[in-house]
Amino acid sequence: MANETKTCAYCKKTAEAREVPCLQACARCKTALYCGRDCQKADYKSHKKVCPKPVEHSNSYSAPRLHDLEQHVPDPFTRLDEGTYLHDRPETDTFKLLIDSFRMRQADDFQYEKRTTPPSIYTGAPSSTEPFRQYLDRATACQNLLPSWWDPKKIEECVAFGMSRAWSDLKKKVTKHEVIQHYGYEKMPLQLRLLAEVIYGRGTMGESGSEVRRLMRQMESGGLSNGQSMTMLDISRKF
Repeated sequence: MANETKTCAYCKKTAEAREVPCLQACARCKTALYCGRDCQKADYKSHKKVCPKPVEHSNSYSAPRLHDLEQHVPDPFTRLDEGTYLHDRPETDTFKLLIDSFRMRQADDFQYEKRTTPPSIYTGAPSSTEPFRQYLDRATACQNLLPSWWDPKKIEECVAFGMSRAWSDLKKKVTKHEVIQHYGYEKMPLQLRLLAEVIYGRGTMGESGSEVRRLMRQMESGGLSNGQSMTMLDISRKF
């Protein structure tokens, strides 16, 4: 499936052409993308006339529609807790989530534990293809984690996707900020970290995300069982 090339709403250039990590979404509509504040300011008079309000959700804790994923999933943390996070998704979405959860975990392991899995981009290799294959082998061994269509051929297709120069690139490092900007959701790094924890069997620095999954699931279902509320801004710090 061909990947849509995203460009700045004002200058019409890609992030690569402007030499920036990723395009940034309008904070209001989450749809218009810009390569930086200068282009966003220059486009303001035109964009404000058409900028829609964000879509309202019946549940304020439901996840918004994410950038760069074909299918909307409003309850990702419930699916993570149930082990169905990757089920019923298009193949391309599944590939992206597997690749980016691996990239996020690589970044966390290196930042917090100075841990690397050679040969990878963190040890000077041109790509992290080999450790990613090991990651997919682990994922395949996790009972019912992957969709029913997953087979050895899909492993090769997923690896090939990670080398296709798409944003989910096994040749490039990634940061939490870049993940947020790319997907347009502040809790996307947490989703990826929890998925990687399931696959590896442990979180970075040995942390467990089970309590976080439980709390986020309760919030997605309408709130905490004791009637209290918890801000979305603080929950990731527990993890």
